[in-house]
Amino acid sequence: MPARIAFTIETPAGPRTTSLTYERRGAGAPLLLLHGIGHHWQAWEPVLDVLAAEREVVAVDLPGFGASDGLPEGVPYDLSTVVPVLGAFCEAVGFERPHVAGNSLGGLLALELGREGLVRSVTALSPAGFWSESERRYAFGALRAMRGAALALPVPLIERLSRSAAGRTVLTSTIYARPGRRSPEAVVAETLALREATGFHQTLAAGRTALFRDVVPSVPVTVAWGNGDRLLLRRQGIRAKQALPAARLVRLPGCGHVPMNDDPALVARVILDGSR
Repeated sequence: MPARIAFTIETPAGPRTTSLTYERRGAGAPLLLLHGIGHHWQAWEPVLDVLAAEREVVAVDLPGFGASDGLPEGVPYDLSTVVPVLGAFCEAVGFERPHVAGNSLGGLLALELGREGLVRSVTALSPAGFWSESERRYAFGALRAMRGAALALPVPLIERLSRSAAGRTVLTSTIYARPGRRSPEAVVAETLALREATGFHQTLAAGRTALFRDVVPSVPVTVAWGNGDRLLLRRQGIRAKQALPAARLVRLPGCGHVPMNDDPALVARVILDGSR
């Protein structure tokens, strides 16, 4: 069962308390999992038990997503704020310098945690921040359309659509290459998580200027990209390799933007290999 922990963060108005929800499983070297914008920790469910067989895994709902609190009033959802929040969270749950794997927004946060020396390795799955301006506008438009649909569709219709492979394709084909593989229950839950994400608009606004062009010193980095990524196009993986020449670049055949569900075995192996 997910747990919840409250801890103190520094803000421009002084120390404030926030709380994040997380799932913890397994034993071994610590591994932190970070989901993408509009999602929740359950995005990692397809690979969680495989990872937990070899790692102590914590999958967290980011601030303003899933069941976690939003950031305190007046605190921006930008990298300079969220990265220290994640550092404070790791300290609160006793995760000292974990390995980290992240997807999309979570991948960008994972790279930032690596740059700050707060983790021992980074695996970034289709990370944000390697886009051109036109690619960013396209991705943000697609995300806004997904959010708009999640808000507009009545819950009974979401539930009805989720019962068929065709309906699951309508709801999730932007992020999955194989949407029919997602369970009906998972599709309903993540569609509701998207519509209820209090941090969505502020996180998207902060992302307008988010680019990762820094080195990640002394930390092993793996960047993996789905060949069927329709949100952050796979050519962005080449830019990531150019920005991070020491990184290992892995292609994920048959996978979309959120690859954990498209090929759990492959994604789990990439994360385990990158977190040794």
